[in-house]
Amino acid sequence: MSTPDEDRRDPVADPVAPGERRSGLRNPDRAVRGLGAGALALEALVLLLAIQPIRVVGGDLSGAAIAAIVALAVVCVVLAGRMGRPWAWQAGTVVQGLLLLAGLLHWSLLALGIIFGLVWAYALHVRRVILG
Repeated sequence: MSTPDEDRRDPVADPVAPGERRSGLRNPDRAVRGLGAGALALEALVLLLAIQPIRVVGGDLSGAAIAAIVALAVVCVVLAGRMGRPWAWQAGTVVQGLLLLAGLLHWSLLALGIIFGLVWAYALHVRRVILG
């Protein structure tokens, strides 16, 4: 049995019926959390693996820069595990800003900050599109 609202719905003008999931995902919240956690975990891995090539190719990498890289990687791993918390997305944005600031310690950290800032911006965009 249909409701009066469903009878008035124009399927051409409004392809999504009220109460239907727009994304088609079974659990959109979980999918978005997975995207954020995956982006942060990948960022942590890349940061840790980048230490040696930066030292070899990029020149002098100070102890402060290495400490910043390790600290940011640890924060990324912790946040990846906490993506279910309401504050985790804002904290992830702060991490991207801190990585950009770490670019003051070495130019390659600025490059990584730009790359992962764009990845995070895309993750935020997907989150907004899926969750509304």
